[in-house]
Amino acid sequence: MARVVGQAMSTILNQTIVVDNKAGANGAIASEFVMRAPPDGYTLLLGYVATHAMNPALQKLRYDPVKDFVPVGMVGSSATVMVVNPNLKANDAKGVVTLLKATPGKISYASAGNGTAPHFAAEMFKLSTGTEMLHVPYKGSAPAINDTVAGQTQVMFPSLFTAMPQLKNGKLKAVGIAGSKRSSLMPELPTLKEQGIDDVDVSQWYAIFAPANTPAPVVEALNKALNQALKDKAVVQRLEGQGAEVTTMSTAQMRTFIQEEQVKWKKVVQAAKLKAD
Repeated sequence: MARVVGQAMSTILNQTIVVDNKAGANGAIASEFVMRAPPDGYTLLLGYVATHAMNPALQKLRYDPVKDFVPVGMVGSSATVMVVNPNLKANDAKGVVTLLKATPGKISYASAGNGTAPHFAAEMFKLSTGTEMLHVPYKGSAPAINDTVAGQTQVMFPSLFTAMPQLKNGKLKAVGIAGSKRSSLMPELPTLKEQGIDDVDVSQWYAIFAPANTPAPVVEALNKALNQALKDKAVVQRLEGQGAEVTTMSTAQMRTFIQEEQVKWKKVVQAAKLKAD
């Protein structure tokens, strides 16, 4: 996603944009790096639901998601999808619930680590259905997906963005969308709510942020370039092919949205008694 958007903005701004992956701590390492960067518009963060909403609900951070950043704009969102290993004898989410109740403690789910969106979604699913699954946390989505494909774990709740390649080649089976509405990228797949499973709504959004005190004209120029890039049909097509739906917001809308997300995920953490690594 960062490379697709970065390439498009690079052309618009006539400025080389380099993507520097700084993995770790559910995005906190990258967030801290950008927070400390000069507020000149040359160092930006592709943040997401974890960096600016989930992490603050789970642990004390060395950055403030609201005070230490200025939102440049929303990039898009990706539905959280409940996937299973194809060998699991369930064709929908209700079938998974039936299996879980018939074989308590026998089925495990993978996540990208404690406190990540897949972990949140699975725990919300367990609370809603009154079922149990063994949690197997990994260091990132890739090994979690790989072991679900291999059958070492049987269930996962990745973003559609993460799961799309394995869904396309049939190595994973989608059984439901963990959101308030169906995904336009998989309109045939019902939500968990449609299958009688309530309160599992985990939309994974992605947005660009600049360090606090970045001059308003710079932020506006970046916002304009971002929104122009997201109107490019080729960019939209590439993002949708990866499982992401383009969404745009103004900087003011972004601030309100982030504050609402923080309230939402704080309530989820308290209800599910979730903890970070």
